[in-house]
Amino acid sequence: MKLERLPPVVSSLKASNHPYLNGAWTPLLEEMNAFDLDVIEGRIPDDIDGVYLRNTENQVHQPLGRYHPFDGDAMLHRISFRDGRADYRNRFVRTRCFQAEQEAGGSLWGGLADPPALSKRPGFGAHGSLKDNASTDVVVHAGLALATFYQCGEGYRVDASSLETLGPDCWVPLDGISAHPKLDPATGELMFFNYSKHAPHLHYGVVDRDNRLTTYMPIPLAGPRLPHDMAFTEHYAILNDMPMFWDAELLKRGVHAVRLHKGLPSRFAIVPRHGGAVRWFEAAPTYVLHWVNAYEQGDEIVLDGYFQEEPEPKPRAGAPPGYEHMMAYLDEYSFKPKLHRWRFNMRDGTTKEERLDDAILEFGSIDRRVAGRRYRYAYSTLAEPGWFLFNGFARNDLETGLRSEYRLAPGRFASEAPFVPRAGSREEDDGYLVSFVTDENTGTSECILLDARRIEDGPVARIALPHKICSGTHACWAERRELRS
Repeated sequence: MKLERLPPVVSSLKASNHPYLNGAWTPLLEEMNAFDLDVIEGRIPDDIDGVYLRNTENQVHQPLGRYHPFDGDAMLHRISFRDGRADYRNRFVRTRCFQAEQEAGGSLWGGLADPPALSKRPGFGAHGSLKDNASTDVVVHAGLALATFYQCGEGYRVDASSLETLGPDCWVPLDGISAHPKLDPATGELMFFNYSKHAPHLHYGVVDRDNRLTTYMPIPLAGPRLPHDMAFTEHYAILNDMPMFWDAELLKRGVHAVRLHKGLPSRFAIVPRHGGAVRWFEAAPTYVLHWVNAYEQGDEIVLDGYFQEEPEPKPRAGAPPGYEHMMAYLDEYSFKPKLHRWRFNMRDGTTKEERLDDAILEFGSIDRRVAGRRYRYAYSTLAEPGWFLFNGFARNDLETGLRSEYRLAPGRFASEAPFVPRAGSREEDDGYLVSFVTDENTGTSECILLDARRIEDGPVARIALPHKICSGTHACWAERRELRS
């Protein structure tokens, strides 16, 4: 392994006992390139050619208040596979907020758990006082990576090979773009949404394969909401209005307290992909962080995602003092997401629901070639009880109902694992899952590849990474032919 280290960034971060600034969430401040990575076990497949990108939160400066892990600065990690070899690099996403804090030498914005008045400068997004750190999601569209912030930010384009930050995208609306824009590989279109505290509170848009905004329309809501994800089918987009959102009375006093509004249903907006009349459907109250896929079947639109049984969990028992509330909302074993299916009948306006699996599952991936179309296999992460950490993967066969699993050894934690098709493959599950793993036992990180058909067999390859990486949220895979040269 050949290494190239870059000059360090300016940091004012101090040592602390914060549960999400230590362990697998210890911020990484080092940027580097690594070539011809060492293989720990197995063999790197020579039938994949592309890049795995992972977005992570890495706090650079001493927080002004009560740090939340989603406040951390975005760092993208990229591992490139070609001809049975692998290279790696990582870079901070140099947002305008990141650059401003580098110049100031310290934090300028408070975080998700802080009062707005703590921020030293006006903030961004639906909240209005946060730093746009672009640290939530990453996708590849129109040849470039797009890093996004969950509470709606400017949307930063990044070269998916060099990881150079190219700046905010030109088409992003004034209200920004939320995390989880959706790419349809069949058309090259990117569908997105944003939300805000002013009417109409929600918008939906489409950007074509040439990065031109072609659709932007309001989806009026009764008040501010907190949607986190969207889905699409071949002809429709699906947005949501869940009963988990800011308390309106507290919001008048500048307090952003989220609660479950009992008595309200979950609502789903079915929108023709390129604009038109919105049809609303109601379903059982819940909150959903992530959808898996959606498709059209006869008169119905089928939507799969992770239904939370306890969207308003009790404070986490046994959490470090002062962090009980935060850790409950980060712990999947507290809010209990289950793989779930909604069926919206476009003829008679009814909704049917069914549970697909009773296990704790989240952060799903599929073969992107069937995105928005009928599919058979869903891959999910398995959660570490008490923490926002992943300790394994599950494969659900949605035709047979069977689930298979692979669990990491204690102290080893993974990242979201997209599906990577083998070159020339045609079958939906003919490929690999790719993930980064941080080992708290050894203080190291690695990349693993699992055979998507037999994940229970464990990695077909383990590849050493040059440093221990911090945990984070989302990741994606892109074929080399999708990247702008």
